[in-house]
Amino acid sequence: MADDAVPETPPVVLDDDPEWAAARAVVAHLQAAGKLSLGDLARARRLADDAGEPLLPMLVRLGLISERDMAQTISEVMNLPLGEAALFPSEPVREDVFSFRFLKDAKILPLSEDAESIKVAFAHPLDAFAIAAMQMAGGKPIQAYVALPSEIERALERLYEKVEEAPTAADSTMGDFDEEDIEHLKDLASEAPVIRMVNQLIQKALESRASDIHIEPFADELKVRYRVDGILREVDAPPVRSTAAVISRVKIMAKLNIAERRLPQDGRIPIRIQGRELDLRVSTVPTMFGESVVMRLLDKQSVRFDLDALGFDGSPRRRLRDILEKPYGIFLVTGPTGSGKSTTLYTALSRINTEERKIITVEDPVEYQLAGINQIQVKSAIGMTFASALRAIVRQDPDVIMVGEMRDLETARIAVQSALTGHVVLSTLHTNDAASGVTRLLEMGVEDYLLTSTINGILAQRLVRKLCPHCREPYAALPELAARFDVLGVTHSDLELYRPIGCDACNGTGYRGRLVITEVLLMTDTIRKAVLSHATATEIRRIAVTEGMETMYLDGLRKALDGRTTIEEVLRVAEGGDASMSD
Repeated sequence: MADDAVPETPPVVLDDDPEWAAARAVVAHLQAAGKLSLGDLARARRLADDAGEPLLPMLVRLGLISERDMAQTISEVMNLPLGEAALFPSEPVREDVFSFRFLKDAKILPLSEDAESIKVAFAHPLDAFAIAAMQMAGGKPIQAYVALPSEIERALERLYEKVEEAPTAADSTMGDFDEEDIEHLKDLASEAPVIRMVNQLIQKALESRASDIHIEPFADELKVRYRVDGILREVDAPPVRSTAAVISRVKIMAKLNIAERRLPQDGRIPIRIQGRELDLRVSTVPTMFGESVVMRLLDKQSVRFDLDALGFDGSPRRRLRDILEKPYGIFLVTGPTGSGKSTTLYTALSRINTEERKIITVEDPVEYQLAGINQIQVKSAIGMTFASALRAIVRQDPDVIMVGEMRDLETARIAVQSALTGHVVLSTLHTNDAASGVTRLLEMGVEDYLLTSTINGILAQRLVRKLCPHCREPYAALPELAARFDVLGVTHSDLELYRPIGCDACNGTGYRGRLVITEVLLMTDTIRKAVLSHATATEIRRIAVTEGMETMYLDGLRKALDGRTTIEEVLRVAEGGDASMSD
């Protein structure tokens, strides 16, 4: 060997510790397959010794060996079957004896049980202590499988993970129920079957892309419905005998008073399911047969604050962009509950959120947390209302203020004054169309000259279901239906529409997701004159259409023509009479 040659790295000698001895064959197999170098092995061994951890998991943790390669190698070397995800159970196995905490820490998943043995998947099947502990707890021989740690963790979350319970206030009113009744309800709600039922309701709602879960008690049944893409559909519900326990479980999770069943209550449940962060808004109201519960699912990971993803395009998008570029003034978003107003406001805030701007919001509740934006939660019980919060934040030197909703005259007046003093103000109103936003503020008592000086634009919107791109089908429209598209200048011979069919991707509905149809009213000089003369919403709307406003109905027709939705969806949420106003 030449003098300047680099000497080979000395081989790593595994000691006689039982786990090292078991790991020796696995390491040798990995080295023979060219998947592990001597240098990497030495580094992993050193780090494993320092951390007091087994060698094989350390190889995976360092990224030197993939989870799947490690599992397959252990399977071959130790002659253990692979525990594929298809073998994972739909219900927990022996939940009464196997501690979830132990299973999670050791990355172990019981698969099934028969008279002779218990099949168990191990992420680290060389851990003799874990196998002995499972055998002792189960009282039967263990048939070991090897599985991927990430797949075991996901399965454990799905099957076992529970949301941490929070006790209700000790000084709460107990109503017409004595202590014994309340304790019995708490005991029922804390039983494993009830906890699993509620967790499965939430999990299935997430898998179905539901936005809301409705739990409704009736005389002889408990009904559960999911709202998917804006439409309610019934799903399998727990038995009626579990009504009180299921509703109490939800109330405990939401930190509500389970003793109070005569008054409405509101709460929230922060929860993690299958690695996804969810925020559930819970509302209860008393009915004839118990409390009706509605849970709104806010999936922080799936929401996209992007105009394209929401469905903004064409004239409405250009008008919205022009409004957001104004240095001061008010921008209003109108529509009924559940029409996506908050998402549009968050998207607008995201577009104007820069280092040069200080943005403060006042919301009830704060639905999504936006980086770089100061968000204030309204708490009416302690006097933190929209109006009181607004009065405080105008002294915080903001550039942009977002008010969750203009509910009263005081809030509206402070917002107007903020716009007059050089702030951009964004807010929502509950009106049917853009033109009605002006008249609603006039009816509240806001002076007409202040409105014309501060409002930059009003956006009205609805949500329609998007056609599933995998199964939609083109068809020739009937002449009566085709006539509706005359306003877009489309000849009947060129007209091709799409209809829903249904496939696995959309759960057989033909629709997947939603998009907005919208209209954007700009405060022009002509409309200002109409507002000062207290013109009706119909007259303001007619002027806006004459000046180029594309109505929600026409926006919907364009999207139906593009194959993104159906004409039936557009007619479901928008008035067909809009077309006549654009002539």
